[in-house]
Amino acid sequence: MKSFKLALLAAALATSSIAMAQDGKAALIKQFIDLQRPGIESLARGLVQQSSASIAQAGSQYLQTQVPPEKREAAAKAADAELKKYFDGAYPIVRDKAVQVAPAALGPILEQNLSEDELRQLVAWISSPLAKKYQDLNPKLQTALGEKVVAETRASIEPKLSLLGPAVAKALGAPPPAAPAKAPAPAKK
Repeated sequence: MKSFKLALLAAALATSSIAMAQDGKAALIKQFIDLQRPGIESLARGLVQQSSASIAQAGSQYLQTQVPPEKREAAAKAADAELKKYFDGAYPIVRDKAVQVAPAALGPILEQNLSEDELRQLVAWISSPLAKKYQDLNPKLQTALGEKVVAETRASIEPKLSLLGPAVAKALGAPPPAAPAKAPAPAKK
């Protein structure tokens, strides 16, 4: 009887230790997700902007090719106002939903792939001054890399890009896009 009580006590202690470990891991996951909120909101912002990008691009193209020059500024302001109204209405919805579903979307992945100790280290890193400094520096790093890649690939990509518009128009059976105006050649002396 005594050994049965000891076994039962040992099982109860093991179960409570596992539950406490899971509670500790769950708390760390919640803390991690809370620390990631600015990134989650940024993702939501990007999704909303991306959802209207093709409309904005088509509107800009139409503005430049179909609207008389004297009416372009007013039309552009009206279109920008509509795009802003869409963003102002859509962003809070997407942001709030992203924040709401983040624990269910991210929690299981973190739970399955990181130990409690790794989560503790991750939370410590994200909370550190160095991580904050890196996050502040990251846009500058991305801009520098982007500018360098564009400069290094421009000569190879621009010819391909100039062929893309007419090729897509042809595939769609649409008239080819207007060729960009070239600067006049300098006068010979």
